Amino acid sequence: MVIWLILSGLLGYILGSANSSLIVGKFYGVDVRKHGSGNAGTTNTLRTLGKKAALLVLIGDMLKGVLAYAAGYYITGHGEIGGMIGGTVAVIGHVWPVYFGFKGGKGVLTSLAVLLMIDWLVALILLGLFIIIVLLTRYVSLGSVVCAALFPTLAVIMGRDAAVILFSAAIALLVIIMHRSNIQRLLKGKEAKLGEKKQEVT
Repeated sequence: MVIWLILSGLLGYILGSANSSLIVGKFYGVDVRKHGSGNAGTTNTLRTLGKKAALLVLIGDMLKGVLAYAAGYYITGHGEIGGMIGGTVAVIGHVWPVYFGFKGGKGVLTSLAVLLMIDWLVALILLGLFIIIVLLTRYVSLGSVVCAALFPTLAVIMGRDAAVILFSAAIALLVIIMHRSNIQRLLKGKEAKLGEKKQEVT
């Protein structure tokens, strides 16, 4: 069993490391990590390359989360546990991609995709809350951090099993840690809002 779960994690990491923003950026001849916020994610791709590129990144980051979960769920033969391991490690791969010098994005969309596979109701509640926060404040990072923090809370409130709660806590911690610089800027009132140009990284 352990070997299959390790395989699930390896498959998840390989899929997660295929960072969509960096792959799409290659077709534009642009490394988004050298522009805007320096983050290899959908929001910075939107600011740097525009809506079409950002849409491709969104689809790619979601798809790899679904595939990583499915690989762990079906191929390893250990159902939801295998899926959660594959999905969690896919998020880690997105953040620290082996193909791109271990410098990737913040894992929000991939986390959402994996959550949709595990518990679609919790995922849709958090997605709805995220949209409301972003519409009201135009801070994508604020919506991401708040929803990440609420992920394990909702899992407990809605009576999900221990494995789901543990997964949700791990993902929430990772997403929040990756947004630590955004949190600092939010507290200082210096975070860029959606639609604003972020100061170029140097």
